[in-house]
Amino acid sequence: MKGQILLISGPSGSGKSTLLNRLLKEETDLYFSISSTTRAIRDGEKEGVNYHYISEEEFKKGIEEDSFLEWAYVHKNYYGTSLKPVLKALNEGKIAVFDIDVQGFHIARKKFGELITSVFITTHSQNELKRRLEGRGTDSAQTIEHRLTNALDEMEHILEYDYFFINDDLEESYKNLQSILRVIRLKSNSINLRETINNWREF
Repeated sequence: MKGQILLISGPSGSGKSTLLNRLLKEETDLYFSISSTTRAIRDGEKEGVNYHYISEEEFKKGIEEDSFLEWAYVHKNYYGTSLKPVLKALNEGKIAVFDIDVQGFHIARKKFGELITSVFITTHSQNELKRRLEGRGTDSAQTIEHRLTNALDEMEHILEYDYFFINDDLEESYKNLQSILRVIRLKSNSINLRETINNWREF
């Protein structure tokens, strides 16, 4: 089997992390691409679990060395996906899971094309997103307004994604994500054609 990519985007606060954490616990053939960031670690987060927390100097060095699959400057911080572990996972036939913004999606799509199945997840309204962001208690009012502005910009790109759903019901949203994963496993471009034909002949 060849590797595939499940790429998920959506506004901060839409529930992507909750859905992905459950998916990664229940599915065994996934590789979650842990992004690197220059932002400060938040309460409850862990190095190497939520992000790799690095300095701005180290991040810029990675950009110069072309070691990121994609990177973006968001909310006054750098975020990026290291390329080497992703390629390793794909060569091992795994499904690599990305949680990246629209800007990163555009870059990844150029590099990996048909390997990507993309999903955009959001809330039913801007007000609901604001309520969730305020409920987290981790961002200032200014940061929340900035996130809402970015979310509105990202919504302009939803037609570029393969799938779109509103995360109003966590259980229903999780079933949607599971269904998309099943479809990815059935995609013909994930099949080693020569090996499949040879095995078919043997029987």
